[in-house]
Amino acid sequence: MKRYESIKVQQSPEGKQYRITTIYPDTPISENDYYVITTAGDRYDTLADQFYNDHTLWWVIAAANNSQRASLIVEPGIQIRIPGNIDTIISNFNNANKQ
Repeated sequence: MKRYESIKVQQSPEGKQYRITTIYPDTPISENDYYVITTAGDRYDTLADQFYNDHTLWWVIAAANNSQRASLIVEPGIQIRIPGNIDTIISNFNNANKQ
């Protein structure tokens, strides 16, 4: 998996290369959102694959639920929100990360 492939690289005047910080837009509550109770073994990437047919959109679900964990694993037995307005979120993401 090429996790950082889409993150742009810039070069400083001294020639040092670095990756630009990715900006994740807010995910406001929508009437199209889904709410699920998590079970053991749920992960943000598998939920994204289930709801969006794209595991790379795991960050949408993590951001919508204010996840501060450095893990894709979701705590079992909690209610989480799956944003339903994915096209708007992706558009806002792309606009926020234009260079």
